[in-house]
Amino acid sequence: MLAGDGRPPLPGGAVLVDGRRLAAVGPYDVLADARPAARTRRWPGVLTPGLLNPHGPELLEQAYHPDPREADELGSEPLTGEALAALPMTEARRGAGARRGVQRLLAHGVVAVAGDLWRPAVVDAVHRAGLSVEQRSGRPAGPVTLDPLAGRSLAEAILLPLPPEGALPPDATGGADATFAVFDVPDEAALVERGAATCVATVLAGRLVHRRR
Repeated sequence: MLAGDGRPPLPGGAVLVDGRRLAAVGPYDVLADARPAARTRRWPGVLTPGLLNPHGPELLEQAYHPDPREADELGSEPLTGEALAALPMTEARRGAGARRGVQRLLAHGVVAVAGDLWRPAVVDAVHRAGLSVEQRSGRPAGPVTLDPLAGRSLAEAILLPLPPEGALPPDATGGADATFAVFDVPDEAALVERGAATCVATVLAGRLVHRRR
């Protein structure tokens, strides 16, 4: 488990989820002994805080994510620029594209985007998924990509670090939301090298919103 704020990795780390909150953070064996009746989910790899993608408007309002049924005509990658301008677009089609974009973000461990969103269909897609929208100052440098780890460290890409090890009080705030992601890599170096496409599970406020099949 990687807390995301420079603390040493916790081998065999786990989180105890109670509704939408984190009830405890610590070694799996310790948490399992404390709550033997708790339902267990296990994934390969490392558990981290949920990630923040800085390119919210660019990925969700200035791009169209094709339906798989449109792949023969449009391909599978997001359409931007002239390709997007040439596409007949309705608000319903824009909303459907935004929902697919949100699902692709969740599949990269993303739980928040940065940048103002204005289009109602996009705002609705983000709100329904539970992603938070954070402020940013200007457009981020670098290419627009679904992977928030592209050119960034884990510490730069997380939304909030995981709380310290131990039980958390019921009224804990901030990082105590049960929001995290799991990546099928052995350690932080491999995660940064291989990127967030290695995500196998994303949990947002206690809800499993992505699971690799």
